[in-house]
Amino acid sequence: MSYQALYRVWRPRTFEDVVGQTHITRTLQNAIMQDKFSHAYLFSGPRGTGKTSAAKIFAKAVNCERSPAKEPCNECAACLGIQDGSISDVIEIDAASNNGVEQIREIRDKVKYAPSVVEYKVYIIDEVHMLSIGAFNALLKTLEEPPKHVIFILATTEPHKIPLTIISRCQRFDFKRIAQQAMVERMEKIINQEGIDVSREALEVVALTAEGGMRDALSLLDQAISYSDEEVTIEDVLAVTGSVSQQKLTGVIESLQQQDVKQALQHVDDLIQQGKDPGRFVFDLIYYLRDLLLYKSAPDLADNLERAIPDEQFKQLAEMTAPDWIQQAIKELNKCQQEMKWSTSPKVFIEIAMLNLVDSQPAAQPVETEAVQRLIRRLDEMERELKQLKQNPAPAQPAPEQRRPQPRSNRNGFKVPYERIRHVLNEASKEEIKHIQSKWANFMEALKQNNAPAHATLLNSKPRAASDKGLVLAFRYEIHCSLALEHKQTIEPLLADFIGKTVELIPIPEPKWQELREEYVRKQKSDESDNSESGNKEEEEDPLITEARKLAGDDLIEIHE
Repeated sequence: MSYQALYRVWRPRTFEDVVGQTHITRTLQNAIMQDKFSHAYLFSGPRGTGKTSAAKIFAKAVNCERSPAKEPCNECAACLGIQDGSISDVIEIDAASNNGVEQIREIRDKVKYAPSVVEYKVYIIDEVHMLSIGAFNALLKTLEEPPKHVIFILATTEPHKIPLTIISRCQRFDFKRIAQQAMVERMEKIINQEGIDVSREALEVVALTAEGGMRDALSLLDQAISYSDEEVTIEDVLAVTGSVSQQKLTGVIESLQQQDVKQALQHVDDLIQQGKDPGRFVFDLIYYLRDLLLYKSAPDLADNLERAIPDEQFKQLAEMTAPDWIQQAIKELNKCQQEMKWSTSPKVFIEIAMLNLVDSQPAAQPVETEAVQRLIRRLDEMERELKQLKQNPAPAQPAPEQRRPQPRSNRNGFKVPYERIRHVLNEASKEEIKHIQSKWANFMEALKQNNAPAHATLLNSKPRAASDKGLVLAFRYEIHCSLALEHKQTIEPLLADFIGKTVELIPIPEPKWQELREEYVRKQKSDESDNSESGNKEEEEDPLITEARKLAGDDLIEIHE
């Protein structure tokens, strides 16, 4: 005899075997016992939750020779005949392939004939939403006034596609997704009777991946059994399903919590190298964060977790993670998930999402009081020194020659083009940079529509200086500088359409920009000091403002006369 899949061998044969649908099975059993069952039922719900199985069990129960009974005996001729399909009075129809008017008219013509073997003729129409409008109209009259010996059971995964005139003539039962715990218990019962060795953790991962469908769970378990050697382990299940282990997901979130960019990106790279589906990884991470937020908000709801097993490591992670950050992370990953759909480089979007999540992570601890006191004392000392400098100004000394930073390549092969940037600074003007800044938001929106990966690389950039032919763009991370150059042919022509001329894009990491700018400012001051005899020297900047620039940076300083 050829091998049969587990889901076929262990298809429910009694109401008790229908896992997780007690609200339905109990109602049907009571209706049978009280002889108050309806002429038409609508079973709706996700795939693999027991709709057609429950329909067949109901057909056996109403026709069982020992009826009325809460369960079919599965021993009499009626039960055995319905089970193996040899009794013609119980008809199963696949509406996906029999959806025309003619097939339904044939049912309507035959429905008036009494059953030949059992007491009730039962029509089970699977995927009934696939029927055409004409077929529904042909079925309508029969559903409204059927003969007493006929029962219709309509099953569907998409009830919203069924006309309301059909729904209103049926008793509707909504099958729900099966809880993880119920699925694990059912699979444990099956493997015990089959004599198969499967670890509890492996069953839990199968139940998580099946997303509430018992048939999907048994199919995945079947695959894992074929893949494994003697015992089915969690590694076997992860390999078959393509899912990411909870340990890996925990490691990614811990790296983000600790603001360890290198480790977070290394986790992503390792998973991609192992052949994991990037989309599945983001999907699993979103649901894992959802479970983390749910458990943190209400630990009593541990049974409602969909992707996580509440072990000790999970509980510790829940304690150290802020709810606001979890919500922000879910939003960022959802945005990443949407952008990945239209990209051939999903890894780039995942890496950018990781960087953004590190930036959004709040400081783990508040600033200590002692550190605040030290800063206040230092500011007081600087104020006294500045006051003395104003009262007794020192003679101007030529600024010592500063060693210019040399271009240095990072692991991504990017070299900072210092000389080209200095050339732009020498020719830069406020009018140029203000003009570009005024058009930047519209340019970024157009770039997002035109080329999503290029837009993603510029998200954390800022125009810093501009001349007639060049634009210095500062990036938060060096990796984005290299990525920007890869999209240069797309970015420069589009920017030219907004500002009215072509400028060369010159990227630089933000820290290197600050160093170069300070060097440029010092050189300018030195040149002004040397040219003071010519009478063209501008008014010297207030030393207090200079020190404030060093402490806070130009972006946070506003000078008012």
